[in-house]
Amino acid sequence: MSSDAAPFIRHLDSCNTARLPGDRTPFRLGNAPAGWIAPALVPELERRGLHRQDGALVLDDPTRLEGLGEALAADGIYRSHHELFDVAPIAEGPPIARIDRGALPLFGLIAHGVHMNGLVRRPDGLHLWVGRRAMNKRLDPGKLDHLVAGGIPAGHTPRQALEKEAAEEAGIAPALIARATPTATIRYAMERPEGLRRDVLHCYELDLPPDFEPVPTDGEVEFFTLMPLHEAWRIVREGDAFKFNVNLVLIDLFLRHGLIDPDSPDGRRLRAGLSGLDNPAFA
Repeated sequence: MSSDAAPFIRHLDSCNTARLPGDRTPFRLGNAPAGWIAPALVPELERRGLHRQDGALVLDDPTRLEGLGEALAADGIYRSHHELFDVAPIAEGPPIARIDRGALPLFGLIAHGVHMNGLVRRPDGLHLWVGRRAMNKRLDPGKLDHLVAGGIPAGHTPRQALEKEAAEEAGIAPALIARATPTATIRYAMERPEGLRRDVLHCYELDLPPDFEPVPTDGEVEFFTLMPLHEAWRIVREGDAFKFNVNLVLIDLFLRHGLIDPDSPDGRRLRAGLSGLDNPAFA
């Protein structure tokens, strides 16, 4: 396989388009820096009682964030997902508030999700279970996706969210998903139509038996297919058929399984970029 990593670096760069603060106003929950607000939303939030202090927009009582999100959705500022996420000022910190997941990008708040590579080892090589997102998905309809992926709802650990998504999306039994192993934590910050996404992906890997057949159960996936890992490598390398952040998790997979040389300069650059530890958005 080609050692040219430029196509993979392109995916990394496309998920790290945020340049902060830019024209955004820092957002604080109490005394804790928590996000960034786009200029168009600042007057709306000031009208709802947020105030400026030392150049930041401040919500003094973090417990008010949930109600503020509900009010913004009721007024058509964004579309509610009807699912609450925990909000923490830093990626590894304890939550101090919660809000509908659809409002997270409005405030530039950190969101957490889980992604799992479902692998099958066959005589002809390693294979990967891939799903195609339903056409009614509001984000990236019809794109290729992981066997299991989703956000981490309020009150859930990454492992609990993985078990929940595995059952709902692919009909994977608890005893089987319990064998999944953590592999990486990926961070990125990007500008999207819905706002500023500062996402932390908790990545897992699961070796599946050859006779395993995932079953789409919640309508979010049109179908699943088993493809050779080198075919997934080719698809990621040549285009954008996979959902944007799935590419990052697959690049980590390719590095760990030698489809991209992890010890090359480009491999080290990819590893550092995936971790996001030097990204100012997570400082």
